[in-house]
Formats: sequence, C-alpha cells, structure tokens
Amino acid sequence: MMEMREFLARAGVETEALLAWVETGWLIPGETEGRWTFREIDLGRAQLIQDLDRDFGVNAEGIVLILDLVDRMSGMRRALGHLAVAIRREPDHVRDRIADGTLAAARGSGDAPGQPEGRNR
Repeated sequence: MMEMREFLARAGVETEALLAWVETGWLIPGETEGRWTFREIDLGRAQLIQDLDRDFGVNAEGIVLILDLVDRMSGMRRALGHLAVAIRREPDHVRDRIADGTLAAARGSGDAPGQPEGRNR
C-alpha cells in the first residue's frame, strides 16, 4: 500500500487529476487512518487512464466504458480461477467429464481447437 504522495509521484499524476478520477470512480482508494491508500493495481489503472487520454485521445465516456470492460474481464478471470481450483479438487472421472463437455460445447459454437474460426456464427 502507498499513500497519496507516493502514488502521485509513481503515477506521474497531478493532484487535481487524481481527485477528479476518484470523484468519477475511475480510481477507488482504500483508507487507512483517514488517509487514502493505493495499491500497485491502482498504478496500472492510472497508467491505462493516462494512455487512453493522452496517447489515444479517448474521451471521458470512452474511458468509462473501457474501465468497465476491464473490470468485468478481471472479475471473469477471478471467477474462472476459482472454478479451475474447484475442478482440480474433483476426482479424475469428474474432471474428464467436464473436459469432454467443454470440448463438445466449443465444437458446437465453432470455437474448438482445429475448427475454422467462426464456423457456426
């Protein structure tokens, strides 16, 4: 965890920009003893916001949309990680049935390995 001063220096962000990002919900700091704290992941998010704004000219509405998609993908990755742990705990015969079912579902959607891309779309 880092306090606001360290975050500003490491992120290369002005205080006014950080306050605006927090106000809009683009960054959500933690709080320790009444002071904002930030994590390493917040640095990555700040870099993404700056890249989108400065390098790509994305407007505020676009940044909101992109951050929402990033958050959703992160949530899905976390959920898939939990699912993978649960599947690894299952007996071999259960894992085999899950693998077979997953491959069959992918074949039906055209996403199976070795199938032409977008076959059934």
